[in-house]
Amino acid sequence: MNFASVIAVYFVVWWIVLFAVLPWGMRTQEEEGEVILGTVPSAPHNPKLVQKAIATSIVAAIVTFGIWYGVDQLGWGVEELGELFLPKQ
Repeated sequence: MNFASVIAVYFVVWWIVLFAVLPWGMRTQEEEGEVILGTVPSAPHNPKLVQKAIATSIVAAIVTFGIWYGVDQLGWGVEELGELFLPKQ
């Protein structure tokens, strides 16, 4: 796997992980009792985006390393995907 492929995989994994991380610890304005006029009550109160971006980057790096290790070091490929999900015959 060349460097550009690793960066592309990291970019895709980062966005997927971000959507998984966004709900972590999220409290709404309604739950906090501080609804700002002009916003919906379900809007996040203090979304902590910097911490979530850091967590996303760390998790995405670990997942990307696992993908790189499997493809580059263990030789995983498209053929092996079938072996993972199809029963042995």
